[in-house]
Amino acid sequence: MKFLKNNWFLLTMILGIVAGCVVGFLWPGATALEPLGTVFVNLMFCVVVPMVFCSVASAIANMKSIRKAGRLLGITVLTFLVTAAIAALIMYVVTRIIPVYTAAPAYEETEAEAIKASTLIVNFFTKPDFTELLSRRAILPLIVAAILFGFGVQMAGGSKTPTAKLLADLTNVLMKVVKIITWYAPIGFFGFFASLVAAHGADFVTNYARSIIIYYVLAFAYMFALFPVYARFGGGKGAAKLMFSKLFRPAATAFGTCSSVATIPTNMEVSKETGISEDVTDIVLPMGATMHMDGSAMSAIIKVAFLFGMFGLNFGSGKAIVAIIIAVFSSVAMSGIPGGGGTGELVLCSIFFPEHIAVAFPIALAIGDLVDPPATMVNAAGDYVVSYIVSRFADGKDWLQKQLHGKSAETETPEEER
Repeated sequence: MKFLKNNWFLLTMILGIVAGCVVGFLWPGATALEPLGTVFVNLMFCVVVPMVFCSVASAIANMKSIRKAGRLLGITVLTFLVTAAIAALIMYVVTRIIPVYTAAPAYEETEAEAIKASTLIVNFFTKPDFTELLSRRAILPLIVAAILFGFGVQMAGGSKTPTAKLLADLTNVLMKVVKIITWYAPIGFFGFFASLVAAHGADFVTNYARSIIIYYVLAFAYMFALFPVYARFGGGKGAAKLMFSKLFRPAATAFGTCSSVATIPTNMEVSKETGISEDVTDIVLPMGATMHMDGSAMSAIIKVAFLFGMFGLNFGSGKAIVAIIIAVFSSVAMSGIPGGGGTGELVLCSIFFPEHIAVAFPIALAIGDLVDPPATMVNAAGDYVVSYIVSRFADGKDWLQKQLHGKSAETETPEEER
């Protein structure tokens, strides 16, 4: 019962997608169900623009001073960025070796859809007119505008100002609206996937399943191959073995609850058992729950790889660099704001697939939901592992050896006294 309570939404999403695929496979006329999916997509598009602006601006406008923890904070954020970049790069290499989408493209690339570097750089940050910011096609410029607005509120008095309080209240309200809309999501995905399968055939389902399997395998491979490397770098000799002896609890908690925040108490527990200082855990673990998203960076790349294949685009090196940058940015920066995961997916789709965003966005959302358990496992269990690296720079590279030596001394003293 607890499993069903924690995962009911994911299960209903899967049920909606599977049912849609079956109906689309058996009934060619299932394209008539497309409006069910379009309603969901349009509702999300309408609420996501004000939600992004308010949530980003509110997060900055209401932030508190962190000067005392400046050095530790800087090390933590830098570590998050580096590990997320490594995860995204690994996923990119894997998708180049093992293509995610192997069927014939469902769409053909046109001149208008080709990404030009100069245009991309300009549109990455700005729009020539204020009204153009208020569009799902301008999410990144909107985020830049929200950041500037948030700092403006900070300079005007920060969280004490009525504007900051209004932004926080609007963010809370809009998140409730998003929650209401997501109740309709299983029906929307049912109609959307029924229409897709009816239009594009069984190859779509095969490639979709292929991408999910690739992600699950790589997520576990990343955890068992890279986590010991991170632990060894952060804690020295014996760190990897110790890390593995504690890792199962946070990994299982994260996989079962699909929540990095829900894993914080378990991470705190195993970190204390390991001997990681409170100064480190009090910053790394809470921040990690919202910013350390290696699994999310990996999922961003596999979404882009799938959609590039579906739309007949060449996932070349230039576009790959942009995709990796956005994957890291969306996983680390946007995950700290309410609705950040969906925002990151919208950013990816608006940049790479502007002409097909109404199709690309729900596909990306669905992939994200289906890989959420292993993605959260990599994210949240990785918070504990990253604590080893931060401890190396905060408490010295021999911090773990001192802890292990101290524990040995404590256990030997009673024997000597006897």
